[in-house]
Amino acid sequence: MATRHFLSLLDCSPLELQNIIARAIELKAMQKQRIDHAMFPNHVLGMIFEKSSTRTRVSFEAGFAQFGGHAMFLSPRDTQLGRGEPISDSAKVISSMVDIVMIRTFAHSTVEAFAKYSTVPVINALTDVYHPCQLLADVQTFVEHRGSIQGKRVAWVGDGNNMCHSYINAARQFDFELAIACPDGYRPDAQLVEDNAGRIQMTTDPRVAVQGADLVVTDTWASMGQEDEKAERMKAFSGYQVNDELMSRAASDAIFMHCLPAYRGMEIAEDTLDAPYSVVWDEAENRLHAQKALMEFLLKA
Repeated sequence: MATRHFLSLLDCSPLELQNIIARAIELKAMQKQRIDHAMFPNHVLGMIFEKSSTRTRVSFEAGFAQFGGHAMFLSPRDTQLGRGEPISDSAKVISSMVDIVMIRTFAHSTVEAFAKYSTVPVINALTDVYHPCQLLADVQTFVEHRGSIQGKRVAWVGDGNNMCHSYINAARQFDFELAIACPDGYRPDAQLVEDNAGRIQMTTDPRVAVQGADLVVTDTWASMGQEDEKAERMKAFSGYQVNDELMSRAASDAIFMHCLPAYRGMEIAEDTLDAPYSVVWDEAENRLHAQKALMEFLLKA
């Protein structure tokens, strides 16, 4: 049987994704109750980081420890990955010594190349194109707070970045409507939008996007690696802040998410993260549980 990888949400069927979400909720309950679920003793997770992280590292490392395994942090500064060794060679060697690999990097082609030569499952823990693990956590959070996301209206406000791309894939896989508000010049990938045109509403007006939305989501205006564009981006996104006034246009029971880190006073108002409609802290914690469910799925595939 071919090795299963998770490079985007499209690598799993809609039913498989639903089962992963359900299992994440089960594993969360087990962890809260301190029910032993060390089902992968003597297993090793290789964690390759070209981009720094808080939530990704802590959630994967803690999650695999809770499974009874060991997580190994690999930085390009400390390995041959950062000294010119071909990705194919690194993939062959690393995958021969560990049981599963997660990669957080810049170019999506890096995880694709690694997966091509890996003999163990590879997880995309973030690239410049997709952030599928975050979407597992986001959908889990919505299910816990509001039930099924199928048929709901989700509003994305801000940059058409990797998170926006993953929300487009999520709209397809979880069957919901997605309204995207981006300034001109910061729209998501045109082909991805075209391929999912039946589920997507594009606009430059955040007020239009959030109208009647069940879920409102945003992200930082300048992602890692875009620091030199910060001033230009702040000007372009000046009317895209999520605040009480914008949320008042959403459904009366709408909730708000942000993958974090967040910059108060920029993409969100100062008090947005702690507003009654915000579920960002549950969303952040659910990275742990969703990724555990994903790793279990891939290791048992």
